[in-house]
Amino acid sequence: MDVVFGDDQMRACTDHAAHNLAVLRQFVFNLLRLPPVKRKGGLKTQRLIAATSDSFRAELLGLV
Repeated sequence: MDVVFGDDQMRACTDHAAHNLAVLRQFVFNLLRLPPVKRKGGLKTQRLIAATSDSFRAELLGLV
């Protein structure tokens, strides 16, 4: 997870922010790991594609 999301660089320390972000990162990690349509590239690349492509993001979330 550290390679894909850079957990060591995360500086959220107030209240429950660290735990909430960890749950959100785990959710996104699972979405990227089990995509409905396989794409070439690692998880870091798929995360970049999901950030820039509305259609790929909709496929990941099951909206298409």
